[in-house]
Amino acid sequence: MREISPQQICDAVSQMVRKANYTIGADMLGAFKDKLQTEASPRGKQVLSLLIENAEIADSEKVPYCQDTGYAVFFVELGRDVRLTGDLEAAINDGVRDGYTGGFLRFSIVKDPLFDRSNSGDNTPAFITTRVVEGDQLKISFGAKGGGSENKSRVMMLK
Repeated sequence: MREISPQQICDAVSQMVRKANYTIGADMLGAFKDKLQTEASPRGKQVLSLLIENAEIADSEKVPYCQDTGYAVFFVELGRDVRLTGDLEAAINDGVRDGYTGGFLRFSIVKDPLFDRSNSGDNTPAFITTRVVEGDQLKISFGAKGGGSENKSRVMMLK
């Protein structure tokens, strides 16, 4: 049986949230560069050049690529033969807290969306989906769900 500590999870999550906010994928950066070579519009070329420059600055300076650093969303595959020596959810939230505060990422999550819409101040709680799978591995996937996750909106039914 493989044993994993909360600190190992916290450290991995902290690194994960920073990297996801500082670095875009090589495939995406490559697509921007490829499109820059074929783009006909001067405005389109300017936008692509700015996107490439922004990605390079974010990666080298370790600053967020986008001002919307997102809602921390995790998909966890927990092997049946893994023994956690602490609370998985708490360890992930500790990692989010460390990654977002130490990485100078924007906090955009509220404590309780219904009753207390004040900012949590550390981007927790994370959204965590966990599946138990065969094996002795713990796989944690992260996505920063952006797009104005805390935009207020209003719905009305008109007769």
